[in-house]
Amino acid sequence: MEFLIITLRNIPAIHRSLLLAVVILTALGNVHGRHKVHKWETVEYSAISCRAHTASLTDFGGVGDGTTLNTNAFKSAVDHLSQFQSDGGSMLYVPAGKWLTGSFNLTSHFTLYLDKDAVLLASQDENDYPVIAPLPSYGRGRDTDGGRFISLIFGTNLTDVVITGENGTIDGQGQLWWDKFHKKELQYTRPYLIEIMYSDNIQISSLTLVNSPSWNVHPVYCSNIIIQGITILAPVRSPNTDGINPDSCINTRIEDCYIVSGDDCIAVKSGWDEYGVAFGMPTKQLAIRRITCISPTSATIALGSEMSGGIQDVRAEDIVAIDTESGVRIKTAVGRGGYVKDVYVKGVTMKTMKYVFWMTGDYGSHPDNNYDPNALPVIDNINYRDMVAENVTIAAKLAGISGDPFTGICISNVTIELAPKAKKLAWNCTDISGISSGVVPQPCELLPDQGTENVSPCNFPTENLPIDDMKVQTCSCRKKLY
Repeated sequence: MEFLIITLRNIPAIHRSLLLAVVILTALGNVHGRHKVHKWETVEYSAISCRAHTASLTDFGGVGDGTTLNTNAFKSAVDHLSQFQSDGGSMLYVPAGKWLTGSFNLTSHFTLYLDKDAVLLASQDENDYPVIAPLPSYGRGRDTDGGRFISLIFGTNLTDVVITGENGTIDGQGQLWWDKFHKKELQYTRPYLIEIMYSDNIQISSLTLVNSPSWNVHPVYCSNIIIQGITILAPVRSPNTDGINPDSCINTRIEDCYIVSGDDCIAVKSGWDEYGVAFGMPTKQLAIRRITCISPTSATIALGSEMSGGIQDVRAEDIVAIDTESGVRIKTAVGRGGYVKDVYVKGVTMKTMKYVFWMTGDYGSHPDNNYDPNALPVIDNINYRDMVAENVTIAAKLAGISGDPFTGICISNVTIELAPKAKKLAWNCTDISGISSGVVPQPCELLPDQGTENVSPCNFPTENLPIDDMKVQTCSCRKKLY
């Protein structure tokens, strides 16, 4: 610049302004040549809370090339944004790219937002997943004795947490973990994709989850949860890739989800044998709506088998199951204790099923040999209505426990079209009691038809659950467009 000033002194004044303009334009051209030009776009999304502060993962050194490990970038971002918990909360924006990462924790009053072209790639290195204690209501890991690998996205003792986006993807890269499971090479239980513990006011929405090492979404010991607009995809033979597992949770809403799974699409749980009984935290006030499930070896919705803390007031409606082993299945065993009661199901469409109705009191895996053999589960007030099924192998297999029958079963307005090679015995019932009306083919004698004069639909509550009063609002964020 000093050289420029000296030169200008020897140039007539009339030309100085022109030369300065040329220099400035040239300099600006160089700047634009060295740096990408960007503009901002405003993105709107629905959330239980909007945030006052926003940062991008790239602000903390994130590199979305699919090979650079971004665990520290995520941790640094969450740590920095946690300072805004009491100042309107914060959002971490994950832009387009492939972001390889190990496990990281969330914070309160926080939103993790994935761009539509963002892919979180879960590291396949066990060292990127610290080992944590087993859940107190389970007493051990699900895969092995002892601890478990922490989930990819984890949080505990939080309030007001949102994980959402424009259907961005979280890829668990689970094949390595599935192989270790099959080869019995696991030292600890496999990580889940998302696990939130001991937390309140949780939203998980508008995401695509693929190839989880094990369970996909696991809220446990939580309350006031919305899980909405999630697509979950896993190979149908992948082990234990449950879709959504509310576990000892109160006031939960799961809706508008599409799940292809190697295990139950939705599994409702509350602890395992003596550990679940001692912990004593039920899952209750659960609404499940507008779910599509494909799972040839498992259930659309499973209640249990770990249900020792109790399951109560579950309402499922507008469900579609395709090429799935069973509809709504109840799984329990001697030694579980606990209860499953006040279950209401209506509006279910099923195509190509092994079972429409399936209950079993002999689902006998136990965490150890210390369970109480006198701890018998209570299964009561189970209601199914307004269902249609086609290409079905067995209409129902309903097997309670000798001396501890499943009671209060009601089935009404159900039409089942059996497959050409269906079992000759369409209904197989033992140790149960209840009623039926308007069911084809005719149910077993333990579910006597009430006759045309007494036909009435099985119960489905008309009042809202408290979770229906938990509303979302329209929020916005700004993202760079290059």
